[in-house]
Amino acid sequence: MAVSRGAEWVADYVAAWQSNDPNLIGALFTDDAVYLTSPDSEPRVGRDEIVAGWLDDLDEPGTWAFDWRIIHERDDLLLIQGRTIYPAATDFINLWIIRLADDGRAREFTEWYMRREHQD
Repeated sequence: MAVSRGAEWVADYVAAWQSNDPNLIGALFTDDAVYLTSPDSEPRVGRDEIVAGWLDDLDEPGTWAFDWRIIHERDDLLLIQGRTIYPAATDFINLWIIRLADDGRAREFTEWYMRREHQD
């Protein structure tokens, strides 16, 4: 079974997140991509700003886990539902809205998240 373009992109995103490698991060986005991290933040515009912002806010490897699934994929639009687990702190339920360029890199990325308290 072939892996979808969206699944490849998310797998590459998770690999970049695990490594915090600027080259892997940058490879995800077009030169003029827009990355919105929250409704109240100014978007990061352009690959260089996205990489710099990512590295300013990075999660250390091994401090989190991420489960995800594609809830919609059509043409250039991906909707991803995820759960980010920070065992030492809390969990977040995520919704990502991603618009891909023809070459498979993201030209727009918006993340929405809701805090979820640990359930013991």
